[in-house]
This record gives sequence, structure tokens and C-alpha cells, in this order.
Amino acid sequence: MKHMSGARRRLVAAAGLSAVAALTLAGCAGSAGSGSPSDAATDGFAAVEAALEEGGEITYWTWTPQAEAQVAAFEEAYPNVTVNLVNAGTGNDQYTKLQNAIKAGSGAPDVVQIEYYAFPQFALTESLLDLAPYGFSDLEDDYTASTWGSVTVDDAIYGLPQDSGPMALFYNKAVFDEFGIDIPTTWDEYIAAAEALHAADPTKYITNDIGDAGFTTSMIWQAGGQPFQSSGTDVTIDLQDEGSQKWADTWNQLVENELVAPYGSWSDEWFQALGNGSLATLVIGAWMPGNLESGAPDAAGDWRVAPMPSYDGQPASAENGGGGQAVTEQSENPELAAGFLWWLNNSEESIDTFLAGGGFPSTTAQLSSPEFLGAEPEYFGGQKINEVLAAAADSVVPDWQYLPFQVYGNSIFGDTVGQSYENKTDLNDGLIAWQDSLVEYGNSQGFAVNK
Repeated sequence: MKHMSGARRRLVAAAGLSAVAALTLAGCAGSAGSGSPSDAATDGFAAVEAALEEGGEITYWTWTPQAEAQVAAFEEAYPNVTVNLVNAGTGNDQYTKLQNAIKAGSGAPDVVQIEYYAFPQFALTESLLDLAPYGFSDLEDDYTASTWGSVTVDDAIYGLPQDSGPMALFYNKAVFDEFGIDIPTTWDEYIAAAEALHAADPTKYITNDIGDAGFTTSMIWQAGGQPFQSSGTDVTIDLQDEGSQKWADTWNQLVENELVAPYGSWSDEWFQALGNGSLATLVIGAWMPGNLESGAPDAAGDWRVAPMPSYDGQPASAENGGGGQAVTEQSENPELAAGFLWWLNNSEESIDTFLAGGGFPSTTAQLSSPEFLGAEPEYFGGQKINEVLAAAADSVVPDWQYLPFQVYGNSIFGDTVGQSYENKTDLNDGLIAWQDSLVEYGNSQGFAVNK
């Protein structure tokens, strides 16, 4: 699945997102891994198994290209079940439709795809079914800690992870070799490499980030920041905590010295730069390889993968993109919907289908399998890139939280931190402006923010 970390997802009007947050508060008052719900022999999962055998009809909203094949395989395995597959739009388009259905009290699907950053918003509304009573707690060890944490709140389980995006450094080895640049292991070395590359050839840049909310939150995450803390409607926002400032002070050296390429991700110019060597690195999620192969075919054999630079040279990563699926509270057949979700994100057949379409796994069994780790894609010069990416999944910094109105927060990022990028000024000022807007907005919607 291709993830765009927010760059294409800031498309919903602020008015529509305001309604989303208002609704948020209105709502408040075999196995691929080490185990499965059936191993627990709970009454809850017995009901799920019975529902799968009895059959029925459910609706599934998703935008993944692998979904058609997955649904076909599921219906073959459970011929009494019909799954109505609907592409309700990607990201914010789907979230707006889902929120409208929640507000109306009808029209929501049984199972829905949700990105990790948006899960808190829907969990807070009590719009998603808690799957713990169905024995899903026993699946925790089947998933990486960071992805499992993204779909759970305390003891409640609001979904199952599908993919993940642990960050790594994708770099053009041909460019590095031409200019004598060593693979940076620290951010200081990365800055030095950016300076050396651009000085040697002003048409070349080490990065192109020009203000993307998903990238920024992931970078603050890796730096150890915890700017968003929430419990119910009580929210604390501190975008000047130690990790946030650490990232901003580092990235300022690129922004203020014009070492950032002046084009956005996923644009034609971006793909051209990836193909011709004008853009030498990407600090991005592990789902990127397929996008490079399809979007920059001329660079086949040039690219490699290395661990994400860190502040002290020790392994540290963060999630960038990814999501899972949930069962909605509106489902009229929750046991059957839970069964489909279990098969979708925990059966080997479904996971293999998803990975064959370019997804990166969230499941520990796949991340540790010899076949997965031993893959040697020609595009990356035969490097066993999954060894690097799986290690990144193991080094994700723990305890990150998103805002319960992160969808809205990402939509105004360009008007705050994005302006610092555009004006080549201190990113800390942009973070403060973002915080001020988030605090004002949250309080206007009934959250208790920084109170």
C-alpha cells in the first residue's frame, strides 16, 4: 500500500473537519503469529467462529489494491459469507464519510480501514467495537509493539494492525559513491553530507521535505518527543518538549541553509529527481520500496537501505504511515465482522496476499521469516533490504501518542509549520504556531487542552 504521510491528505475543508471534532466529543459520555483467539477457547471467539460458519453479509470499506483478492480468498474459505467491498475514498475522504454515517446513526460499514494516526479520533467517539471480549487480546504478540499500541487504548482493542512503516534511510548509492559520501549514522553526519553534496553540485539535494505533518510527527517521535498526551477529553500539547526542539533545531540547519529540495513528495518532479539522482535520500517508511521501483525505474540498481540516522548513533526509529481495520459499533453482525477482520489481518493467506501487493508487515511472524528477510530485490542491487527494515521495526521508540483530533491537526500543518519551511525560518516558531492553533481548536470543540 502506498502511503503519503499526509501530503495528499490535507484536502478536507476546515469546516468539515470542525464537524468531525464536534462529533468526536458528542460520542464521549490459521494464525499468522504465535497465537489466535481460538487458542484461548473463549466464549467470545466461539461466537465468532459460529458466525463465520453460519454466514451472512457484511460491508468492508478500504482503499487497498489487495482487498479484492483478499475478499475473494475469504469468501472461498467461508462460502456462506458475502463481503460487499467498497472504496469510499482514501484517507480524509473516507473519514468524512464515516463520520457522517456515525453522526447519522446509520450507513457505516461493518469493517473499515483506518490509518494509525486517525484511530484515536474514532476510538474516543466509541464508534469502534472493542474486540477484547472476542478473545483478540491473545493476538498481541502476533504484532509489533508500535502497531499494536496504535489500535489499543488500555485494555480495549479497537482494531487489528495490517501494515507498518518503520522508518529507514533510503539512499542513492551511485550518488554517494560519486561524491565520496559515507552513509550517515547520526543526524550531524546527515547534515554534513547534505552540505557537502549541495556544495559539490547545487542541483543535488539530500532531502526534499517541505512541510509534511506525517513526516514531522514521525521525526519528533524518533527524537523521543511526546508532544501529544491525552486521556479522554483531557489533552496536553507541548510542541516545544525536548524531542520536538531536538528535531526542529536539527532540521533548521537544512531549512535555513536552503538544503531542502523545493518540490513536494509524490509530485512528478519528485519522482524524476529520485530517478536521475537529484534527490539522494529519503527518510521514510518501510513501505517505500515498491513506490521507488514503479515511480523511479531509471534508478534501478542505484538505491540501497540503511538504518535511520539517530542523535547518538544508536538504533532508533519511528512509524511513518500504516494502519489497520476496525469493526464499527453500527455493525449489525459484529461477530461475523470480527471474524472477517481476524482472517484479514491474522491469517497467513491474507497477509501473504497483502505483502505480494507491496505492503510491509506488522506481524512478527512475517518480519522474522527467512523467506522475507532473505529477499534480494534487483532494484536495490540485490541487498537484503528487509533485514534492515525489520530491524527498524524492532527499534521504534515506544509510547508515542497522536491527538484525538489529529486528522484536523494535520490539515492545518501547512498553515503553521509549513510556513516556516516556505519562509526558511525557525521551525520552532512554526511548531509554536501549530500548537497555538491546536490548543484553540481543541478547546473550542470541548476538549480540555492544556488546562
